[in-house]
Amino acid sequence: MKNYGMYKIALIRIIPILLACREKSFKILTDFTGGKFTYEDFRFTVQNVLSDEDIEKAYRFADNTGILSLFRQKSIKNIVDYVIGVEVGLDSNGRKNRGGTTMESIVEGLLKPICSTNKLDYITQATARRVRAKWGIDLKVDKSSRRFDFAIRYNDNLCLIETNYYGGGGSKLKATAGEYKALFDFIKANGHGFIWITDGAGWKATLRPLEETFNHIDYTLNLNMVCNGVLEKLVKELLY
Repeated sequence: MKNYGMYKIALIRIIPILLACREKSFKILTDFTGGKFTYEDFRFTVQNVLSDEDIEKAYRFADNTGILSLFRQKSIKNIVDYVIGVEVGLDSNGRKNRGGTTMESIVEGLLKPICSTNKLDYITQATARRVRAKWGIDLKVDKSSRRFDFAIRYNDNLCLIETNYYGGGGSKLKATAGEYKALFDFIKANGHGFIWITDGAGWKATLRPLEETFNHIDYTLNLNMVCNGVLEKLVKELLY
């Protein structure tokens, strides 16, 4: 009889490789309802015995990432090419965009009840054209491609919000901090409020630029501050 247990162990160990990740352990945010963050740990480190719970968790993790769908749909034609990145195509920008999208979803989940309670209207991916079409307000932008993650309106007042998350450091963070300083100056000069919500361990290696931006623009928040009611307080101050 074949040793299917060893096959299962081998398959579980390669899940991070299939996802183009060097890490073997993951702490995944599974729920953020009401500002309460719930995490689940997934470990793919070497082990010789797997429990039914280990197998179920590994399956759930792989299924939620979408990797199993690729195999079911036979989208992966060559597993070797896939692993070395020919079909993965996931560079640092791809990871940044994925993290940014998740951050937007989290913030929207926290922002939606704030707007509902205070009878405020908001839109996501707010361009000048969308703001004009939705509310009839002419929003001046610093560049034609400018797209704010959120725009909140009360009467003719706008509060614009940008969000991002950085799990790793790099030169990009320093440039990002400088960009938001300039963006804040532009928005404030045109009479609108601006809030920057950012988080992630990447900032630990870029504290000086973050501190300079924090001291320059009026409102820089992290997720903990948002969950503790700071975002609601600031939105009301900026719009009412």
